[in-house]
Amino acid sequence: MKVLITGSGGREHAIAWKVAKSSKVDKIYCAPGNAGIGEIAECVDIGVMDFDRLTAFAKEENIDLTIIGPDDPLAAGAVDAFEAAGLRVFGPRKNAAILEGSKAFSKDLMKKYNIPTAAYETFDTPQAALKYLETADMPIVLKADGLALGKGVLICNTRSEAREGVKTLMMDKQFGSAGDRIVVEEFMTGREVSVLSFVDGKTIRVMTSAQDHKRAGDGDTGLNTGGMGTFSPSPFYTKEVDQFCREHIFQPAVDAMRAEGRAFKGILFFGLMLTEKGPKVLEFNARFGDPETQVVLPRMKNDIVDVFEACIDGTLDKVELDFEDNAAVCVVLASQGYPEHYEKGYPIAGLERFKDTEGYYVFHAGSKFDEAGRIVTNGGRVLGVTAVGKDLKEARKNAYEATGWVAFDNKYMRNDIGKAIDEV
Repeated sequence: MKVLITGSGGREHAIAWKVAKSSKVDKIYCAPGNAGIGEIAECVDIGVMDFDRLTAFAKEENIDLTIIGPDDPLAAGAVDAFEAAGLRVFGPRKNAAILEGSKAFSKDLMKKYNIPTAAYETFDTPQAALKYLETADMPIVLKADGLALGKGVLICNTRSEAREGVKTLMMDKQFGSAGDRIVVEEFMTGREVSVLSFVDGKTIRVMTSAQDHKRAGDGDTGLNTGGMGTFSPSPFYTKEVDQFCREHIFQPAVDAMRAEGRAFKGILFFGLMLTEKGPKVLEFNARFGDPETQVVLPRMKNDIVDVFEACIDGTLDKVELDFEDNAAVCVVLASQGYPEHYEKGYPIAGLERFKDTEGYYVFHAGSKFDEAGRIVTNGGRVLGVTAVGKDLKEARKNAYEATGWVAFDNKYMRNDIGKAIDEV
């Protein structure tokens, strides 16, 4: 079969790598892709939001299955556009992708269906938000209602920081229209855990757990990013936590969306906080996480195309997910200055070593071919270096060893990805 993947990041490279392992797949296209994806797929110069050209291409090439990678096109109705064109597509429709597309919607849904989450208030004007903050407990969390590339969350320790946060989101519009409305949440403490799942509208199949590192600097300092690294599984996601989440969060969320007439089919990502009062939902995502995908899929034994098709057909109850009894760690190699100002176009050396070394992977996030045919940096997050090991400590050691294989000017990374595992 022929498969089309939309997107150009590390997540899409990991998906393409996994799809390429399927015995069902003969040809993979990726729109627009990147230099790494180009080694296993044919890259097509069509943007992820250009639904007309994407559907036309899928028809012309007789694509059997399209996988929508990023959040923006899902929230804008990419799946609806493909379905309207009579094409087979994996991902939630627009009315279900709102679970990620609107923080206010997801919070209201959890409140209505008693799914544990932080207490919150929603504001449509900066004046109302500022008035509320005058008497609110600190620290406090401000969230842009809409999509902001995973960066529209501000943790404010003082009242002055909170006021500045409202200005950033709602008045300066740092994240554009995403900040037209904001959610103000109580600050929760505990371990963060990410859990990805496949959903077919009614049945949910939970993947292995992971933990992301969002801040740019070591020790969780600096600005929020799209993710600087991750590890899987999380040692803090115990059997007891898993049982609670299945009963009180995972299945209830799927049931709630179906009850609202918004049946969710695709990847449902749960961002959880393991608080003293039990697990609570930080956020939902309506697609694979990045860089969580880069550690989860290398551990997955299933043919992913079989699982995609079961989600589309509503037969996920017949599928059991199977994961390796090992661990994986991903360290993101970024451009110095990310997530603010950084330079691009530097040649990348050392990538060939990953082709011959089992258990080591390099997933491209911001790369391209230059006019001379060299692979060069083309983004803030450039590569995700992933390695597996018998346990987290071995995987972490292997991943950091492999970061040394790669060289490019202005290379930057955190040096403490997975350090929390030393505390277990």
